[in-house]
Amino acid sequence: MSEALTIHHDQAGHQFETNVDGHRAYLTYMDLGKQTLDIYRTFVPNALRGRGIAAALTQQALAYAEQMGYTVIPSCSYVERYMERQQRHANKV
Repeated sequence: MSEALTIHHDQAGHQFETNVDGHRAYLTYMDLGKQTLDIYRTFVPNALRGRGIAAALTQQALAYAEQMGYTVIPSCSYVERYMERQQRHANKV
């Protein structure tokens, strides 16, 4: 993704969101208590797909979870694959 994204964390609504070209993309989570977040949905409209927006939303959510000391349950298949790729990359380094 070449352009910089502005990602807003709506803590009350339990989501990270961005608006690009009039389209809204978001990642939603549940705070399960006991320092655990369940990230259960990532949505990017068709018009924005392939631009790295889901990855940017996921990266922001995981950074927040790490900063706050949360364990993440990746119920969203995209987030699960993203975390697996990051883990494989970390193991190679």
